[in-house]
Amino acid sequence: MSALSVFVIFLLCIVISIPIGISLVIVTVLPGAFDPSFTAGGTYVMRSMLGGIDSFPLLAVPMFVLSGTIMAKGGISKKLFDVFSYFLGGLTAGLPCAVIVTCLFFGAISGSGPATVAAVGSMTIPILTGLGYDKGFSTAVVAVAGGLGVIIPPSIPFIMYGTASEESVSQLFIAGIIPGILISVLLMIYAFYYCKKNGEDKEKINSVVKGLRDKGFWKVFKESFFAVLTPVIILGCIYSGAASPTEAVVVSVFYALLVSILIYKTLKPSEILGVFLDSLKTYTPILFILAASMAFSRMLTLMQVSQVISDWILATFSSKVVILIAINIFLLLVGMVMDTTPAILILTPILLPLVTNIGVDPIHFGVIMVVNLAIGFVTPPIGVNLFVASSLSKIPVMTISKKAIPMIGFFLIALLIITYVPAVSLILIQ
Repeated sequence: MSALSVFVIFLLCIVISIPIGISLVIVTVLPGAFDPSFTAGGTYVMRSMLGGIDSFPLLAVPMFVLSGTIMAKGGISKKLFDVFSYFLGGLTAGLPCAVIVTCLFFGAISGSGPATVAAVGSMTIPILTGLGYDKGFSTAVVAVAGGLGVIIPPSIPFIMYGTASEESVSQLFIAGIIPGILISVLLMIYAFYYCKKNGEDKEKINSVVKGLRDKGFWKVFKESFFAVLTPVIILGCIYSGAASPTEAVVVSVFYALLVSILIYKTLKPSEILGVFLDSLKTYTPILFILAASMAFSRMLTLMQVSQVISDWILATFSSKVVILIAINIFLLLVGMVMDTTPAILILTPILLPLVTNIGVDPIHFGVIMVVNLAIGFVTPPIGVNLFVASSLSKIPVMTISKKAIPMIGFFLIALLIITYVPAVSLILIQ
């Protein structure tokens, strides 16, 4: 069976709505079923699935899911929003910008785009619409800014890429800092333009900001201190060498529990079991997809797919600039129809040898890949952030998509800068 047949069958499985994990298992066992001499038989596939998830760095993923769930239930996002609103609320587009910065910080806690949208959006969308902002715009801001959750460290997709590429997860985290800040700045520029063009209800906004400022800086900061400290503790443990990314996220789980139960008292001990069950329901499908993706990528390696694709692209395109454009377009299309985790685990073994052949640093490519797939979070038909935001605001997905188009444009500008200016990603690790 040829590699092309494998991919065609895989696409057909997706089109007829077979779950992606099961689709991956089907196409992984087919070559061995049609050709008994092919190495990847049923036993090999099972061993690859179990061996693929037997990885210490991957233990961070369920811990990130649990930590993000605890902090979402514990109202950490509200504390973050209050402190940023205190400083930015009086400016033009101050509160939408505060939402973007809150997504940036919460992303440094949860490591997940959809988790960031759920935690920040459930609290900020009603606030923004109550202050006179268009509901579609408010929802789109949260949906697009939620993509920062997978770019700003720590990030679940970076862990996946590090596992697939055998690159340092800590270096990938560091490489995501400046790109995440760049994207957030560009999104805030668009929010400023939108609010200048469409106007704001300054009377309502000033009343909310005045309520925060009447408390005084120290009271607001005191109330938000432990929330703001969360990413500092997680990243501080990693970059100081005190803990690996996996160990640091375990620290964040205990910290989240202590802050939510004992300090803010927003989470009751009786609710902890429900939080664990919610996290388990979220992680279990990821685990199966992860195992199936590992087996699929090993099957592709045996079929030498990456070498065939690399040779074809290098023979077709001679310019590094054109090759990177082609790869970006391909990743953007993949992000529209496939979730981040399987996309990274499937495509990294295929594309990484190609980009290293043209002189692209593997860490830099990891950032390019994750930014591309983050854009997929807000592009139909599979844009997960759009569906999460739609469930929060009760606005149709396509309506949110239309409002998000200009912000996606700014996201694409950031992608071009990140792609062709490697220093944006690599300057902090060189």
